[in-house]
Amino acid sequence: MNKRKDLNNYHALFAFSRETQTLKGIESMLHWDQDTHMPPNSIEIRSKQNALLDTIIHKKQTSKVFGSLLKKLINLETGKILATSLSPEKKVAIKEWHRTYVKLIRLPNTFVKDFAALTSEAKHAWGIARQENNFLKFKPFLERIVVMCQKKAELLKYNKHPYDALLDEYEPGWTTQEIEQLFLSIKEPLMNLLALAAKKPKVNDDFLFGSFNKDKQLGLSHLLLKKMGYDLNCGRLDLTIHPFTINFHPTDVRLATAIHPLSLMSNIFATIHEAGHGIYELGLPKEQFGSPLCEAISSGVHESQSRLWETQLGQCLPFWHYFFPLLKKEFPRALNKVTLKKFLAAINKVTPGPIRIEADEVSYNLHIILRFEIEKALIEGTLLVKDLPEVWNSKMKEYLNVVVKNNVEGCLQDIHWSMGAFGYFPTYALGNLYAAQFFETFKKQHPNWEKEVASGNLIPIKQWLHKNIYQYGKLYSSQALIKKITGSKLTTSYFIEHLYARYQNKDRTLVQ
Repeated sequence: MNKRKDLNNYHALFAFSRETQTLKGIESMLHWDQDTHMPPNSIEIRSKQNALLDTIIHKKQTSKVFGSLLKKLINLETGKILATSLSPEKKVAIKEWHRTYVKLIRLPNTFVKDFAALTSEAKHAWGIARQENNFLKFKPFLERIVVMCQKKAELLKYNKHPYDALLDEYEPGWTTQEIEQLFLSIKEPLMNLLALAAKKPKVNDDFLFGSFNKDKQLGLSHLLLKKMGYDLNCGRLDLTIHPFTINFHPTDVRLATAIHPLSLMSNIFATIHEAGHGIYELGLPKEQFGSPLCEAISSGVHESQSRLWETQLGQCLPFWHYFFPLLKKEFPRALNKVTLKKFLAAINKVTPGPIRIEADEVSYNLHIILRFEIEKALIEGTLLVKDLPEVWNSKMKEYLNVVVKNNVEGCLQDIHWSMGAFGYFPTYALGNLYAAQFFETFKKQHPNWEKEVASGNLIPIKQWLHKNIYQYGKLYSSQALIKKITGSKLTTSYFIEHLYARYQNKDRTLVQ
């Protein structure tokens, strides 16, 4: 009898949550439209639409109905499961619902509405500021966002640092102190690798820059999506300023890429990256839609999927053994005399630059460390928004030896802060670390992987990721998952060893 009662209560909560998740999908559709097709003068009404939907969703998630359904399954104060007859998977879902509920009831509806309206306007202002290279047009919006994020941290509560509350939104279980220690352990090795790379003969990559037909680039992007197993019957590829992936449901996950007018590989790697995100979302169990068991584990694990495809796989010899001839066929004028060896050397060239999404593997995490340090300082109040460009440029020079020419290639390059996504940037570095450890495990379990990839068969990789990651949703925490798959907790050694092997030419990745 108790089992039937527990199950009925669970299904009632599940059905209610599914409605909420459907509303989130509608809201995401508005964001997708805003970033791809919305007319520029529609921003005022779109801000109001986003604010209204955000408020409705928040009210639903924190409603007495949801609370009453949840408290039949779990003690709202202690977090102790009351529905003891349910399966371990359902208990995990209940705990995740509870975790989210406790956080959401701490945020007043007025705060949620105001934050949604502000960030919708800020995204628009950020786009204009980028176009005009005018930081001052974004500055007042960012100042208001920082204040609201500080308030958000207070409302959500934290133990040691206000940034902990914001980080937990994206990477549950991690603290600011742990991230600082992790970044400290990789900072010196990365800077040492950059110094070593600077002493090596310069790699010629001129053939990757010039004029490349937009339609041909998009054609190659669609071929890559097909080979990776991204289902275009459940998604699409559009153009935007800043590449992104957005999901409405496991049967509707959309990608957006950016065509760089003078860089051949920019769009290609952006497409591979976003497809990694998209395939993950498409692989979540749709029968669990509305439950945490149909949600990605964390932003860091999500990023590991895109970086595994983009860097671990997308910059290695077997991958381009298959795809380089196809690339060469589309752009013979630029690539006709280029060998595979020269091409691989060019796409793996270590040259620190100002743009994060175009950074080489060695430089990339230093970009993230810079952003983490800055947004942590903004949240704790030791850095003011007006001083952001100066501090940004100073750290770029110190860490990467890069002189930033303007704010478009400096502090205005990323969309995240305009979205209020403080706490998100560290997950990019975590994603690189997760990806290295995941891929090393995959390679050990599939000794013939290079032969498969060289023949253009990428599906075994997708299948392995689905078996080990996608199908579980939030059944495991990021820390528990990586230990389950690889046999050990997250360590920086896999990533650092991978970098030293690839960029010190100790493996085959840069050898024809």
